[in-house]
Amino acid sequence: MAATTLVILIGVVIYVIFYLTHGKYLEKYVAKADPSRETPAKRLYDGVDYVPANKYVLYGHHFASIAGAGPIVGPALALAWGWLPTLIWIWFGNVFIGVVHDYLAIMSSVRYDGRSIAWISGKLMSKRAFYAFNAYIWFALLLVVAVFLVVVTALFTYIPGTATASLLFIAIAIITGYIMYRTPLGFRGGTVIGIILLILAIIAGINFPLNLGYSYWVIILAIYCIVAASIPVWVLLQPRDYLNAYILWASLAIGGITAIVAFKGMEAPLVTSLTNAIVVGGKPSPIWPTIPLVVACGALSGFHSLVGSGTTSKQLANETHGLLVGYAGMLSEGFLSTMIIAILGGFGLTALINAGVEESAVKALTDPATFAAKWVSVIKGAKWFVVIPHSYATATNTAFGLPYNAMLVFSALWISAFALTSLDTATRLGRFAWQELMEPLREKTPGLYTVLSNRWFASIILVVIGAALALSKLWTVLWPAFAGMNQLLASLALMTIALWAIKVQKTTPLGKGLTLTPALFLWITVTLALIWFEIMVIPPLIAAGGLKTATGIAVGVITIIGLALNIMLLVDFITAYRRPT
Repeated sequence: MAATTLVILIGVVIYVIFYLTHGKYLEKYVAKADPSRETPAKRLYDGVDYVPANKYVLYGHHFASIAGAGPIVGPALALAWGWLPTLIWIWFGNVFIGVVHDYLAIMSSVRYDGRSIAWISGKLMSKRAFYAFNAYIWFALLLVVAVFLVVVTALFTYIPGTATASLLFIAIAIITGYIMYRTPLGFRGGTVIGIILLILAIIAGINFPLNLGYSYWVIILAIYCIVAASIPVWVLLQPRDYLNAYILWASLAIGGITAIVAFKGMEAPLVTSLTNAIVVGGKPSPIWPTIPLVVACGALSGFHSLVGSGTTSKQLANETHGLLVGYAGMLSEGFLSTMIIAILGGFGLTALINAGVEESAVKALTDPATFAAKWVSVIKGAKWFVVIPHSYATATNTAFGLPYNAMLVFSALWISAFALTSLDTATRLGRFAWQELMEPLREKTPGLYTVLSNRWFASIILVVIGAALALSKLWTVLWPAFAGMNQLLASLALMTIALWAIKVQKTTPLGKGLTLTPALFLWITVTLALIWFEIMVIPPLIAAGGLKTATGIAVGVITIIGLALNIMLLVDFITAYRRPT
């Protein structure tokens, strides 16, 4: 059986087995989900944030919110180590770390009236932990904004039809939201009209590409982030995420079936070098501990805990729905990365030629040693992001004869749609974190507090810094910094979750191991990876001069601050863990 087919089928089997065993154990002995216990969505119903949702609708909303560009982009870079090591890390991260993190972040928040994971850390550790966690979150979200601005801008610049389709999608989401909430057509009418308009948007993208330079798109998207994060959620966020779910399911279904029926062997090597592949910042990168700096959300993601404890927990109608929403939501994101590995591994080299890379450079990648040293440099620049939609278009055209340009625009649209979702969601969450950090000023200097906590100011300061970093185009440095901060955020959230499971839930010894072990393993791995990053990548960048120096200093300072806050939170965790119950 061909490799692409096996990858998809084995992934599905692993996910189903763990959902029915590991997932059910967490539900019964750690979360102790009780269908008769009233959730905050019902008990604190306000018609705005606290609103009970159908479990399948909430699953779609949650998945669309967490599935940004991370599970799509990270695995592509990690192919430098070979497709098998990358796939093993994705599956390991999914079933031993990611699902524990995502599911229990939602359930712990549900037990604390839908409060954030940062608030819970303050409750279980210390007041200092609350502010340290929020500060860490803000710096992590700053890098999220910077990285996804680069992703969307590159797609818009080099596949200009995507820009047309994506901008129309934003307008369509607003129209759909208005129809759903403000007209007699309601939910069903808005859905039908929204899907029809989405199809027309893709057709418009194919025929009317919008060409603008990289810098212009960064500025336009920065303005979009600020506005989108400051307007009411029903105007854009809710209808866009709802329509995103349809795009997501279509992309997963088409891509997954393509990988199975294509019956294709892998063009990318099985394994290259696990110690000297050139992956992070142009430096030889050992797969451990640096792989979390590359494969981010597809394996696990701290960003998910912010979404799960920020919006999802306030909409959970029944505690038993949490397993589908949180646990299966993480597995679905893992399947997305699995699909990317199958399609990129099976069709990536052919797609590079279709994307405009010289054929001689692509042929040089057929040797595993050359692949390890040259893969990232060959796809450097726009090709880093463009190769993914080109691989998707190549695969679907080969398997089913689907129109290449149509599938190119469609695949670039769903990648950019997820990245846009991450962009304005990250900006909104960053605004919340900033406003909470300003809270001590409320009584001491109320005038300054009013200015600094203003929603527009809080959004602008985050986005302006993120956009400045995006203009550097140094994605090989921005990406690992973002991924490392994001993965470390997951370990900090897991520490909070472990405290909740052990101290509050009084879980079983196995439940204790299932929560505490991934928290500590991830903390050690990512902390070492970020220290490696600070030693190996940042100093040469600072010494390079010009914009590289400025970017190196900015990224270096952000990650150092993250490491310092990380140590502080570890101390608070250990203190709380040792504290008698």
